[in-house]
Amino acid sequence: MTDIAIVDYGMGNLRSVSKALEHVAPTASIVITDDPEVVRKAGRVVVPGQGAMPDCLRELDKRGLRSAVRYAAMSKPFLGICIGLQMLCDSSEEGNVEGLGIVTGTVRRFPSTSVADSSGLRFKVPHMGWNQVHQAIEHPLWKDIPSDARFYFVHSYYVETANPESTAATTNYPFSFTSAVAKDNIFAVQFHPEKSHDAGLTLLNNFVRWEPFQFQEGIVKSTRDLFPIQT
Repeated sequence: MTDIAIVDYGMGNLRSVSKALEHVAPTASIVITDDPEVVRKAGRVVVPGQGAMPDCLRELDKRGLRSAVRYAAMSKPFLGICIGLQMLCDSSEEGNVEGLGIVTGTVRRFPSTSVADSSGLRFKVPHMGWNQVHQAIEHPLWKDIPSDARFYFVHSYYVETANPESTAATTNYPFSFTSAVAKDNIFAVQFHPEKSHDAGLTLLNNFVRWEPFQFQEGIVKSTRDLFPIQT
């Protein structure tokens, strides 16, 4: 069985993600795949992505991956990166499209070609480069990463969550926006850990060792027990 499946829907820097995961988990079986069954049966799933959300969703559907990604997001350790976070939301202003509806929220565009803070300082759009990530909750994927560590961003849209409890981190540009969400077995980030040097590698290392659990009728069960693989 594949240990980690990186979902290939034709969008995103897949090789960089794969190389970073191979660095932190050299003995793991890691594949880049567009096969829905491989995604369904993998132990962990990573959904990276770059580009326009309407194009990403169209390619996801074209390759028959939508249901496999939804299944993975409900049943196993799941990491979304950049568009891999945004697609989880209910909808996006980019193309006015519906997302996967797994994380309650909307993807918004930064308000103009440049935005300003309260002092009038201008910030360019897209938000590109290094910025601080302020941890909003304790989470296993933040292990050994200080709050306000710097990660690498490239995006013109951001997630506005409807449920503040799902916000795992925020970033200022120039206002505060959600830069990571956590929900059960899902962790998803707006930044690119594969491009974020030590902090990014630490987060990926935490992901490959993360064992999320859920409670059901007072008994702790792993997500794989709660959602067995369907063959």
